[in-house]
Amino acid sequence: MPGRAEVLRTARLRLRLAAPGDAAFYLELVNDPAFIAHIGDRGLRTLDAAERAIEEGPVAMQRSRGHSLYVVELLDGGTPIGLSGLVKREALEDVDIGYAFLARHRGQGYAFEAAQAVAGHARTLGIARLAAITDPENAASIGLLLKLGLRFERFAVLNPGQPGVNVYLMELAAQE
Repeated sequence: MPGRAEVLRTARLRLRLAAPGDAAFYLELVNDPAFIAHIGDRGLRTLDAAERAIEEGPVAMQRSRGHSLYVVELLDGGTPIGLSGLVKREALEDVDIGYAFLARHRGQGYAFEAAQAVAGHARTLGIARLAAITDPENAASIGLLLKLGLRFERFAVLNPGQPGVNVYLMELAAQE
């Protein structure tokens, strides 16, 4: 299927390119209360808005940068359970790793498994340093980043008028 090309595979997961057909899953994910609390309210309330957000976000970034957020699916059955991938934000010097999972799939190690694969993928793309941002109140995300090998760098306000975030960094070249 166009747009659903596999990028990475782990023991339990497939990470693939996002496509407009993922709108229902994406709409559920971005309207999850934990997503809104820790990442932000994207203001997406319809399937059409979710399709546009996918096109203007992951699809456009994949075309322009060669990486993006990927849909994370269970190998067994192909159910989409979250997003994980690489994002280049204007407000950060480095590419950052991002992830978000549906509530019913949290606490099972999927986010860490996907993030490990994404960090390895970043190395193959020649990314020398990987960043991550998280809400300072998101203990689960902070724990995952530390387990992955990122270290706290600083607290920063990336966008005026928005809440600040913790910024974490990891040197990839030194960890081969």
